[in-house]
Amino acid sequence: MRSLRIPHVLQGSATALPWPEEFFDAVVTDPPYYDNVPYSDLSDFFYVWLKRTAGHLYPELFATPLAPKSEEIVADAVRQGGNDSAKEFFERMLIQAFREIYRVLKSDGMAVIVFAHKTTAAWETIIQSLLEAGLYMTASWPIHTERKARLRAQESAALASSIYMVCRKRAANAPAGEFIRVRKDIEVRVREKLSQFWEEGIRGADFFMSAIGPAVEAFGRYARVERQSGEIVKVTELLEYIRKVVAEFALERILRSSRLGSIDPPTRFYLLWRWTYGQAKVHFDEARKLAVGTGVEVSTLWNPGGLVKKEKENLVVLSALERAKEKAFENRESFETLIDALHQAAILWSKNRIKELNEHLAATFGNRGEYWQVAQAIADVLPEGDKEKQILQGLLSRPRGRPSETGTLF
Repeated sequence: MRSLRIPHVLQGSATALPWPEEFFDAVVTDPPYYDNVPYSDLSDFFYVWLKRTAGHLYPELFATPLAPKSEEIVADAVRQGGNDSAKEFFERMLIQAFREIYRVLKSDGMAVIVFAHKTTAAWETIIQSLLEAGLYMTASWPIHTERKARLRAQESAALASSIYMVCRKRAANAPAGEFIRVRKDIEVRVREKLSQFWEEGIRGADFFMSAIGPAVEAFGRYARVERQSGEIVKVTELLEYIRKVVAEFALERILRSSRLGSIDPPTRFYLLWRWTYGQAKVHFDEARKLAVGTGVEVSTLWNPGGLVKKEKENLVVLSALERAKEKAFENRESFETLIDALHQAAILWSKNRIKELNEHLAATFGNRGEYWQVAQAIADVLPEGDKEKQILQGLLSRPRGRPSETGTLF
């Protein structure tokens, strides 16, 4: 019978691994999520009890009164003397840790990096750190690892999936990539993988994050990406392009149509937001990036009675009934966007003001197919029991036809 090998566990720093170059076939790690979790502080709860029960067996692991913290790779503003210093510390140490992974990997070895942060700022950091360390992504897979019912996910846009990134060592003589060609490669690769992820049932914020891996596969094999002028394209710009590609793909699938030109940007934004975040509050910068992907500036949407409400550093997108409470459409005579007209129709339907509803539909977009297409799409993406979903379903079930002689629809 083959004997089992006992694993050897070490305590040390990821920035100074105690192994020679090209030692491992694979390295698997789940790096810190920027500033999300104070791991060492949480460890103190277990550390003090383990020290009392097992400390005599492993004295070298329990030499300090509490869990070691000075070399922990997290962005801790208190510990590192401010937000800017914490950010700089985290980025510097993360790059060093990835460089150590590069050093100890065999030339044909692979590194598996697990990441699940929902903000593109954190993704920018992780991707930039990988590229600077000489690692590039060859495959990525979203895997459901998080419970939807956990406290962290309640009333937030927390992810349900972690992204498992398979990385290899980039060749020392890797060429530079042309931005025009790389953008085309990104779109082809991302759309190919998104079709697969869509069929596998990945939706919402997880869908956006799942697209990052395939895109990095497209540009990460280059030492850098350059414009014709020689200017280096930053990861930030590449991620913005990825968001645009994903937004267009998702809208095409949600609306079951590739013709998005007749759907105005604010309506695209509302539909994509409901599909991505539902009713969750989202940090301003993430909301801004989603809006940019749909062709709209989010700051233009939080005017009185607008689609968006700002709550400190977060944004909330308002439903039809929430906008009605803020008297969004009182004395409104014209409607420039499908979503504003649809929300007014939903409000009138909810109040059983049928004559006014018919007049409103006749005067706005009631005879346009894309108007009802958007209404159906929003109803489809909203969860069961949602009040706006119920109103839209009722609105969609009413008979629709041409305007009567009195100018109303029946």
